[in-house]
Amino acid sequence: MQAGMLFFSYFCNMNMEEVIRQTVEVLQQGKTLLYPTDTIWGIGCNACNYDAVERLYSIKERSHTKSMLVLVERGKWNMGNDERPTTYILPYSKWHDEMHIEVADNIPAADGSLGVRIPNHTFCQEVIHRLGAPLVSTSANLSGHPSPRNYNEIEEGLKRRVDFCLPPYHELLSNETRGSRIVKINPDGTTEIIRP
Repeated sequence: MQAGMLFFSYFCNMNMEEVIRQTVEVLQQGKTLLYPTDTIWGIGCNACNYDAVERLYSIKERSHTKSMLVLVERGKWNMGNDERPTTYILPYSKWHDEMHIEVADNIPAADGSLGVRIPNHTFCQEVIHRLGAPLVSTSANLSGHPSPRNYNEIEEGLKRRVDFCLPPYHELLSNETRGSRIVKINPDGTTEIIRP
């Protein structure tokens, strides 16, 4: 068994506070993580760690032309109260200059835009807060494969590729099984619905 599967067993013996604390430690060490988000299961890392982000691209067998989004702490920007989790594709002037979000250079798209979501998920919010950095979030699947709707649909090979896997504790899970709505905000302030 690889590290991810071994750590799954380790996590299973912890209470929720210990799981959060250990998750933050893992991210601070530049490790990759399989974890539940407010939408679907994802893999991620500390968004400020260039090498960890590179590992995610490698794990997913994903081209760098397909950027990944980041989860940020509430309070960075008031994006409204969306009923459905919403990812905003923001121009550089918005996420960098206005929101002061710091990420590794290999996360933004070639045009400088960045996908940003404020999760309505207590676990993710607490991890981001304690980490003091955004959390990369990309679906827990190999590039081109279907996104898993639940833990049991995640490919075993992918679980073995990441450094650590969180267990599917009931209190960690979200009832949302769809990907987030995607809204693009252009530099001129106009908006486009990319995925309703």
